[in-house]
Amino acid sequence: MQKYIIKTENVDRSFPIAGREPVQVLKQVSVEIPEQTLTILRGPSGSGKTTLMNILGALDAPTAGKVFFDGQDITKMSDTGKEKLRRKNVGFVFQSVSLIPMMTVYENVEFSLRLSGYNGDKKSRVHQCLKMVGLQNRADHMPQELSGGEQQRVAIARAIAHRPRVVFADEPTAELDSQTAITVVNIFKKLVAEEGVTIVMTTHDTGLMDAGDMVYTIEDGTVAGKVINKEELK
Repeated sequence: MQKYIIKTENVDRSFPIAGREPVQVLKQVSVEIPEQTLTILRGPSGSGKTTLMNILGALDAPTAGKVFFDGQDITKMSDTGKEKLRRKNVGFVFQSVSLIPMMTVYENVEFSLRLSGYNGDKKSRVHQCLKMVGLQNRADHMPQELSGGEQQRVAIARAIAHRPRVVFADEPTAELDSQTAITVVNIFKKLVAEEGVTIVMTTHDTGLMDAGDMVYTIEDGTVAGKVINKEELK
């Protein structure tokens, strides 16, 4: 039986606007994220997919509804509890990459291990992660010496270095050409298979529909459709 690492029940999210009625961005959203899969949240800009991802990753809280991470209702967690969850069990890849420009590729990845309190062999783990994204020969380079696609691959290595349960990737291919975007998605699929990590990715690219094991379409703050591509999930 397929295990769901994250589930939501009837999640709403509204944002207050001074002098006006609150804007409701998410409405009664219920999703299930299968463990050890690449799940895609697709939809146009403004559809609410990034807001949903932030809630799934405990960066934001719903106005109403429940969110479960590995069976635990994180909407009842304290801020400290959520911070600990993110530090130990979650990794993030952002569209803007956000590498530290004064650090080498190696140092950027190693820094995430220090932040998470990783107790293993840090040097070995950094090189292992860089090898997985095909950048083992770029460890001593600075971020500005890399292409946009290479920087995004470093960001992926950094996100998975501390062995999180789930990696959230917000529009990681938006600034990349189509071939580089495919390379990034293939890396995600490889990490799911080899690391056993669950990856949740947002995109507005309809061409990536077949890449995900499960694809949710988000429109106007609601789940407009679900496609299952992985046979054992059906």
